[in-house]
Amino acid sequence: MFVIDPRSKAPIYEQLREQLRWQITMGYLAPDEPLPSVRALSGELGINPNTIQKAYREMEQEGLIYSRPGRGSFVTPATGEQQRKQREAQMALLERELRKAKDMGISLEAAEALTERVYSGEKTEK
Repeated sequence: MFVIDPRSKAPIYEQLREQLRWQITMGYLAPDEPLPSVRALSGELGINPNTIQKAYREMEQEGLIYSRPGRGSFVTPATGEQQRKQREAQMALLERELRKAKDMGISLEAAEALTERVYSGEKTEK
């Protein structure tokens, strides 16, 4: 679920926070979905629980998550503004991927054909 790069210049809590923010923004974590407990995530990633707690605390201050004493931390349901930001982030991701496809030499016609197949529910060839 998370990848921590010990060689990164970014502190571990920021890496964790950014990955959680991205998962929430992209809809991989649903509203009111529980986040991994501090203890479980600490054991899984092999990092200090205080580091995870700091990431969670900052995300709570940003309004991305909320906590329930004794129950854990949960994803905050998106407001209208958050939904707009989520859509913008999704579109930016799609644009990056389309630019990669263009840079790989995939023609507009091929991209359009693939898009049609995806939206119509057809399976793509492997």
